[in-house]
Amino acid sequence: MNTNVDLYFTEGCGRCPLGGTPQCKVYNWPEELKLLRKIVLDCGLTEESKWGVPCYTYKGANVAIVSAFKDYAALSFFKGALLSDENNLLDKPGENSQAARLFKFTKPQQIIEIEDLIKAYIFEAVEVEKAGLKVEFKKDLEPIPEELQNRLDEDPNLQSAFYSLTPGRQRSYILHISQAKQAKTRETG
Repeated sequence: MNTNVDLYFTEGCGRCPLGGTPQCKVYNWPEELKLLRKIVLDCGLTEESKWGVPCYTYKGANVAIVSAFKDYAALSFFKGALLSDENNLLDKPGENSQAARLFKFTKPQQIIEIEDLIKAYIFEAVEVEKAGLKVEFKKDLEPIPEELQNRLDEDPNLQSAFYSLTPGRQRSYILHISQAKQAKTRETG
């Protein structure tokens, strides 16, 4: 995994074999990533490499990440759900996301046109950190699919491993298995 922020912009995160090749997603969005980086740094956040991507922090607290995806470049906020988003510009990264929200960009001009708004969102995210606000996550997990429950009941080691996971990771597995339409697929999930 890449631990150098500058390398991310030229070689990617290093978490997949595409890093450093023309197929790496960072090559799709070089100008967008450069603009987003400049904007975040102009807001006074500290730049670090976490999970192989540029992470921006305030007094050690994660505030935002700049990253490349297949279809867009993004500025993601860890506690984006707490931002007012009066302009309705933020998206959920996935339908089951509870905390994160992000801007998606496919052209540098999109960033330039709303630079002041982006900065306002960043400053609001910093205020969220200063206030010590926390995202309230769903306490109750989705129901465990019958097929998963049967496997957990049959295998004490699997059960122990599953319940030692964080609630978010447990939820991820439950959602993944639940998405299968057929019981046979859920059993092998």
